[in-house]
Amino acid sequence: MTAVFASPGKYIQGAGAVGKIGEVLEQLGSQKPLILADPVVDEIMGGTLDDISGATRTTFGGECSPEEIDRVAAAASENGADAVVGIGGGKTMDTAKAVAHPAGLPLVIVPTIASTDAPTSAVSVVYEADGSFKEYRFFGKNPTAVVVDTVVIAHAPVRFLVAGIGDGLSTYFEADASSRTRKQTMAGGAPTLAALSIARLCYDTLLEHGLAARLAVEKQAVTPAVEKVVEANTLLSGLGFESGGLGAAHSIHNGLTALEGTHHYWHGEKVAFGVISMIMLEERPAEVLAEVVDFCLEVGLPVTLEDIGLDDVTREDLEKVAEAACIEGETIHNMPFEVHPAMVVDAMIAADAYGHQRRALLAGEAALPEVAH
Repeated sequence: MTAVFASPGKYIQGAGAVGKIGEVLEQLGSQKPLILADPVVDEIMGGTLDDISGATRTTFGGECSPEEIDRVAAAASENGADAVVGIGGGKTMDTAKAVAHPAGLPLVIVPTIASTDAPTSAVSVVYEADGSFKEYRFFGKNPTAVVVDTVVIAHAPVRFLVAGIGDGLSTYFEADASSRTRKQTMAGGAPTLAALSIARLCYDTLLEHGLAARLAVEKQAVTPAVEKVVEANTLLSGLGFESGGLGAAHSIHNGLTALEGTHHYWHGEKVAFGVISMIMLEERPAEVLAEVVDFCLEVGLPVTLEDIGLDDVTREDLEKVAEAACIEGETIHNMPFEVHPAMVVDAMIAADAYGHQRRALLAGEAALPEVAH
C-alpha cells in the first residue's frame, strides 16, 4: 500500500488571526461566501464578520446530523455560495466540511475553541439528532485554510482546551498501534514517518505544556505554552490522526455515546478515558500507563467511568459500549491484534479501577472544569 500524508492548504495561528479571514477569502476569489457560525460567534468576535462583503450568514443548529447538513447545503445552494466558512466548535466545522466538500467549494475553517483536532482534517463525524454516533464521512480534500486566533481560544471556557488535550492525547498511541498493521488511514493510504513523528510531538508537547496552558487560559492569558498546546490540539493532532491512523481509543469513545449518561461530556473527555482503556488492552509498560493517568489527573481529564457520567454503570451497559466499539468498520480493528467486545469490557473496568487507585494516591489533582453554558 502506498503511504499518504494529507493536510490543509494553509494553517494560520496567532493572536488576532481572525482578522485574516477576509484576506483569505479574497485570495480564494470568493465573492459570495456562506458563513456557518455558532450562535455565540458575534459575541466572541465582535464585528469582524461584518467586514466580509457579499457573505450570507446562517446559524449552526447544534448537531452535526444529516438533517442539519442538508439544511445548510440548501442555504449554500439557494444563495449561490462560492465558498463556505465554518466558525465555531467541532460539530460546526464538521457540518461545514460536509456541505463544502461534496459541492466542490473552497472551505475556510475558523475554530473558536481548541477542543478537537477536527479543523484540519477531511473527515466529518456525523451524529444522530439525539447525539449518538452515526457515521464518519470522508472527503477527497482537506480544508483550504484553517485560521486559529489564540486570543479567541484563550477567552473560551477552559474546559474546551482541556477536552482538546484529551483528544490530542490519543494521537500518538493510536498512530503507533495502527501503524504496525499498515492499514489504510483516513488520509487514504499507509501511515507516513512524518505523521508518526508529528503524533509523537503532539504527545510530548501536551505532557510538557498542558498544565501551564490550562492555568493560563483560566486567566484568559495567551502565553507560549498556550500557543504550543493549541497547535498540538489542532494541527499536530489533526495531521497525526489523519495520516498516522486511529485505533481503539476513538472506537471506545464512539461506543460510549450509546449510553445517555455520557452525552453531557465532550468528545475529548470520553476519548481520554478511551486512551486509558486502550492502554489496558495493550502490553505497554506500567510506567506509560501511570504517566498518562497521572497527567490526566493533573490537567483535569476523566480517568474513571464516574468522571464521564457513568456512576452506576453495569457490566451489561459496558457490553453495549463494547459491542458498538467493535462493529465492522470501526478503527479498533486497526489494532495489531484481534479485539473482541469482552476484551473491551474488561479493559474499561480495569481502566476505571486504575483511575480510582491513582486518584487516591496523587496529590494536587485538578478538577474537571465546570460545564460551559
